Amino acid sequence: MKNLICVTILCGILGLLIACDNKPPAQSTSAVQEPAAESQGGEPEVQATTESDPALDKLAEHYVRLVLTLGKHDKSYVDAYYGPAEWKAEAEADTASPAELANRAERLLAQLPQTIAPAGDLNTLRKQYLKTQLGAVASHAHHIADASFRNFQEEAKALYDTEPPVQQYSDFDSVLAALDAELPGDEPLHTRVQTFRAQYQIPEDKLDSVFKAAIEACKARTQERVALPAAESFRLEYVKDKPWSGYNWYQGDAHSLIQINAGLPIHIDRAVDLGCHEGYPGHHTYNALLEQKLVKDLGWVEYSVYPLFSPQSLIAEGTANYGIELAFPGEEKTRFEQETLYPLAGLDPATAEKYQRVLDLLAQLKFAENIVAREYIDGEIDRAEAVKRFQKYTAMSPEKAEQRVNFVDTYGAYVINYNWGKALVKEYIEADTDTTEARWEKFGRLLSSPRLPSSLNW
Repeated sequence: MKNLICVTILCGILGLLIACDNKPPAQSTSAVQEPAAESQGGEPEVQATTESDPALDKLAEHYVRLVLTLGKHDKSYVDAYYGPAEWKAEAEADTASPAELANRAERLLAQLPQTIAPAGDLNTLRKQYLKTQLGAVASHAHHIADASFRNFQEEAKALYDTEPPVQQYSDFDSVLAALDAELPGDEPLHTRVQTFRAQYQIPEDKLDSVFKAAIEACKARTQERVALPAAESFRLEYVKDKPWSGYNWYQGDAHSLIQINAGLPIHIDRAVDLGCHEGYPGHHTYNALLEQKLVKDLGWVEYSVYPLFSPQSLIAEGTANYGIELAFPGEEKTRFEQETLYPLAGLDPATAEKYQRVLDLLAQLKFAENIVAREYIDGEIDRAEAVKRFQKYTAMSPEKAEQRVNFVDTYGAYVINYNWGKALVKEYIEADTDTTEARWEKFGRLLSSPRLPSSLNW
């Protein structure tokens, strides 16, 4: 997590947006910026409203239709859509090839300024959002058409608006040594890790009660700090044979389907992690606030669609992962697990502190996953070697390593959004905040804002 961008915060956003009240889209307001008032987080809030821009609104509609049409050629692409049904039907009938869709994206891009100067008003951030997202649409369409990405780093920049650090396996030698000392033995380290972690597996018949308790706690802590839409809700399902651990399928109207992959062992720590990440204050909260504050309150239709392979995902995954430690700072997560989740799962909490030490070390190996994914995508290693390296350098079980390679096969360089995304969000939130209250306030604004990676330093 070194070499992070030093973030200079010039202005905040969305201070004006009122609490979620299911208003219809805003019509005509004034784009006058008043003197900024300092927030608790040290970031001045923009005291401004936005005037409807018909040309930008039309471009945003074209963007939504374009994403929906490209989704015909990549079933993983459209992660969520809750706009007009007729747009989706018309996209389904559109016979344009990926190459033609790339050209459409580039023509839309030409309608936006080549360079958008940093500023704190919402219209400027909106233009930057559309410009950055459209660039990713064009890149993904070209990739579908001709496999245009040459390497991992190029894919990360084109789709996620960032350049993740390039690291070496040797950067993690000290962490692996510490893990080896924590769990001594003659077997391979990943085997010792998995044997140790097996003590903390949630029995299948306890999964539902444990996850419901975890999500309830995640929600309660989030509601103390973030105003959620009054009618928000989610449905929880357990599935198998997926390349991911959990998934939030946002349905619109502040409702989500949260799926947990029970095809592999689920350990006690994952209940809070997935409850926060997929639910509160993660994906469910993020999508519900974007829909309420930008689609319903401001009428910005571009937020009614979520293209997975886009810069928006770095913010979505980064906030979802950072939200775990924000909701359960310090030792609070371990204490909650010991007092509430361990008993529900029928597990012995006596060694919870040692388990957390092991987990903290494993967390420091997350960036090693990017190295394996980079080598695999760049063709430097084959699938079998990627499985071995996930085990060796991230201490994954053979089954988890196979699943991780399946994930890279499906989602490519998307893996950076979890670790590098969290690092960027953490740096942005904590750059000028030193209290829990200030961090929650700034985090809440980010969840409902048009900011993308390249505008985090505005």
